Amino acid sequence: MRGPAPALRIATRTARRTGRAAGAVASAALLLPLVAAPPAASAAQATDALQREFAEAAAEYHVPQSVLLAVSYLQSRWDVHGGAPSVTGGYGPMHLTDAATALASTAPPAEPGGDARGDSAGSGAPRHEAAPPAPSPSALPERLRTLPRAAALTGLPAAALRERTAANLRGGAALLADAQKRLGLPASGSANDWFGAVASYSGASDAAAARSFADDVFEVIRSGQERTNDAGQHLVLAASKALAPRTDQVARLGLATPPPSGAECPPSVSCESVPAPYQKLEGSDYGNHDVADRPSSQKVEFIVVHDTEGTWETTLRLIKDPAYVSWNYTVRSSDGHIAQHVPTKDVAWHAGNWYVNSKSVGIEHEGFLARPDAWYTEEMYRTSARLVRYLAQRLDIPLDRQHILGHDNVPGTTPGTIKGMHTDPGPYWDWAHYFELMDRPFHPTAGPFGGLVTILPDYEVNEPVYTGCEKPGQKCLPHGSGAVRLHTAPGENAPLVKDAGLRPDGSPSTTDVNDTGARASTGQQFAVADRLPGWTAVWYLGQKAWFRDPWWSPVAVGAYGRAVTPRAGLKEIPVYGRAYPEKEAYPPGVPVQPLVPLPYKLSAGQAYVVGAETPGEFLWAGNFDAAAHRVVRGKERYYEIQFGHRVAFVRASDVTVRPAGH
Repeated sequence: MRGPAPALRIATRTARRTGRAAGAVASAALLLPLVAAPPAASAAQATDALQREFAEAAAEYHVPQSVLLAVSYLQSRWDVHGGAPSVTGGYGPMHLTDAATALASTAPPAEPGGDARGDSAGSGAPRHEAAPPAPSPSALPERLRTLPRAAALTGLPAAALRERTAANLRGGAALLADAQKRLGLPASGSANDWFGAVASYSGASDAAAARSFADDVFEVIRSGQERTNDAGQHLVLAASKALAPRTDQVARLGLATPPPSGAECPPSVSCESVPAPYQKLEGSDYGNHDVADRPSSQKVEFIVVHDTEGTWETTLRLIKDPAYVSWNYTVRSSDGHIAQHVPTKDVAWHAGNWYVNSKSVGIEHEGFLARPDAWYTEEMYRTSARLVRYLAQRLDIPLDRQHILGHDNVPGTTPGTIKGMHTDPGPYWDWAHYFELMDRPFHPTAGPFGGLVTILPDYEVNEPVYTGCEKPGQKCLPHGSGAVRLHTAPGENAPLVKDAGLRPDGSPSTTDVNDTGARASTGQQFAVADRLPGWTAVWYLGQKAWFRDPWWSPVAVGAYGRAVTPRAGLKEIPVYGRAYPEKEAYPPGVPVQPLVPLPYKLSAGQAYVVGAETPGEFLWAGNFDAAAHRVVRGKERYYEIQFGHRVAFVRASDVTVRPAGH
């Protein structure tokens, strides 16, 4: 990275956010005294209109302002999103859901299909994952229809609740007040008396999930929050350390209390078991996962983040279909509730790459809309982060971007599969915030002029232009992104770098939201190839790739690590999408898997950051009888490298590994 020291970098971010909030004229004196603790010193600076609107909505419906602010924070982090819906059809800071309207107004962008099992090594016919059908409005659950109920309670038009922030806050306050009334509880001025109403707001169908959501809301009240949202409005929720919420109120909701599920989840989340069927089908086919014995049989190296492109209910219906594909976990958007489908010891068919499937756990996140301003709820981020941290500790997986992958970071297995690889969770997933919630924030680990960088744009102000969110070629609305765009030369008008796998004809990459050919994402690390004032170049897909990186608004920080280069005497080496053993390692009865290189070259003079080191392995799961499954290991070892937006693998015998970054 070229630019200021870390302290200055933080200062410039703060200055930018403060500048976005400047000019608001609402007085802090208008804030109602509904927060248990006195405001922090910085609260006196919270003079924006949105903070006043929270206070007015809370006062109108006699809801403690701290409760309204905390519920909103877990639903939207106080962002307004310009009237656009979330991935589950929620609108505004209170995430009032109107999924029927959201579904009617757009269709998800087409995403290439692919073989989710990852290859045809098994005797069963590989199945292709199809997009789940959109649900009819009448089939949508109540938790996805809270906005019409808020309209009935407030008398406000549904359009106003979707599009006007003040109306949206009133709708959320009205829902909380109505829940309090239905529970037979007074409209108390103490946040402690609203635990049951908050639990109800989650829309959870069982008591454990409702309580888990309410626990998180009250933890936000206890710890306090301060943030400048996407509209430049600065908000403060002062900490209330002396909380004693009435947790017993959850019993008044009359929700079922499920028995212990035995699911592999941290105790701090609500979790259930919804098993995927391991079932024999016609002929030699079977589904929808493979029974294994990990980590005894194979070490789990990766956790892969997905989104469902379907509702929770649709997703759970599909996971029970033995002819469909599988994944290990699903996380619900509204309240962060988790369902486990495949034990971590077994192999789910989720990543489109059999090698990655056999060494990974897949986590789906509920969402059926791909909008230019779509977002995931804070509660989903928090519970997913807890799950990943728990799994990483149990399975000994490092918490970094070489091991915590998006589905869009998983490589194709052969040249013919590259175009079919999925692109979720996409450029709008907030990797920086996700890792902060895991207590593993990205930060500089070397000086700004070293040989490696970690991509780290400011998500809230980094808004590269994307197209294709609603219609091919049409610009998406401006939105924060954790990705930076890569050019062939240091200039905004220079062509984007090429991806020989996606476009064998040699044409450049595009700005389409599903085009990963010229994109570097938050947390990914690359070797520096060159620097010019305001620009940094890294080695990417076998070429020099430039991104805008001015000192006053840097998008990368210095990193220290290891990098590979071709071994002395080699002009170029092949790159692979899987780390399979040499043919001599295969025992009789196990078909040799051809090691087909991807259509890229790693040339002498280039360097790529190393992730995992692994032996060549292949899981032979050729039939329904798990006793016949074999793990083949070779003598050849591999290094995972950050080769482009997706990872790749190189043979250890082809490269030299050197420390880099100082």
